[in-house]
Amino acid sequence: MSTPPFDGTGQDDVLGWAGIQNPPSSARTAGTDAPHSPLPAPANAATAAAVVAGGPDDRTAGLTIGVDVGGTKVAAGVVDGAGTILAAVRRPTPGHSSEEVADTIAAVVAELSAEFDVRAVGIGAAGWIDADRSRVIFAPNLAWRDEPLRDRVSDRVGLPVVVENDANATAWAEYRFGAGRGRSDLICLTVGTGIGSGFVLGGELFRGAFGIGAETGHMRLVSGGHLCGCGNHGCWEQYASGRALVRLARQVVADDPSAATAMLDACGGDSDRLTGPDVTEAARKGDPAALHCLTEVGHWLGEGMASLAAVLDPDRFVIGGGVSDAGDLLLGPARARFARVLPGRGHRPMAEVVAAELGGQAGLVGAADLARI
Repeated sequence: MSTPPFDGTGQDDVLGWAGIQNPPSSARTAGTDAPHSPLPAPANAATAAAVVAGGPDDRTAGLTIGVDVGGTKVAAGVVDGAGTILAAVRRPTPGHSSEEVADTIAAVVAELSAEFDVRAVGIGAAGWIDADRSRVIFAPNLAWRDEPLRDRVSDRVGLPVVVENDANATAWAEYRFGAGRGRSDLICLTVGTGIGSGFVLGGELFRGAFGIGAETGHMRLVSGGHLCGCGNHGCWEQYASGRALVRLARQVVADDPSAATAMLDACGGDSDRLTGPDVTEAARKGDPAALHCLTEVGHWLGEGMASLAAVLDPDRFVIGGGVSDAGDLLLGPARARFARVLPGRGHRPMAEVVAAELGGQAGLVGAADLARI
């Protein structure tokens, strides 16, 4: 399904949502990729010593380790009961061997537990996790197929281990310590390469009967639409994700290069090199084509949220992930579309749509906190 050509509509609205003024064309120059957020530095020596010694700081009661396993990195940290990361380490994800991944997880846990008295380990993994929080049924970016990850790691480290979907862990962290504090019903959407999501309903993390609920990125919104990696056509994440943003931006550049000068500058004139952060930076500088692309993705984000609200009636949507770095350039159009297409609009309370607060560490923090439950 093709995307309608860019006609410039809505540029002033988007700039208004973002709280910026449309700059002159001379200011519309290329940006650079936003750097990845580093892991936080360990706590100071005095705090660490108190933790190891079981000192009076009540935040340190029940320390756990959270591990965030992705396709390229294994990040781990010691987390206290207030969601504070006291120490952190990172390793590359090794190849495609499930045994090597388990060894790497065990190594980072051993390094951290040598300095801190921890009681359990929570692992956030990008994949489908069974209802017992023990096995990875399927992981698209790792060699995990019905992988008994909990037992593999527990046998290596000698600690209780739970395994959780990474988007669920992120949602739990935002609910406990971030943008969802004080809310009992929230939906957290991680808008990155695809769409990850987690639901907290009635103060409980929702997993579904088989443990693999809340895979909203694969809701079908467009019949006969773009082919998705899951094998279906028209999935939500094909229209409201980083992949969708880049695909649309490259199409717009090809259709009307004169309207996309900042994006072309960012990629050296080669649209195949265009990235999501390039699009966001160009939009911040007022590039009309980049603004259109973020508006389009925001509209699709709002469409999906309205469908979710019709079913689950949350009081807050929390939006994180790399694409959300665009802030109100993305969330403004998303809120507007959500309000426009929400069933019963004008006659029902409407959920807030807010940015996530915990950034790239949310999965680690959430996994650590879920290890206490």
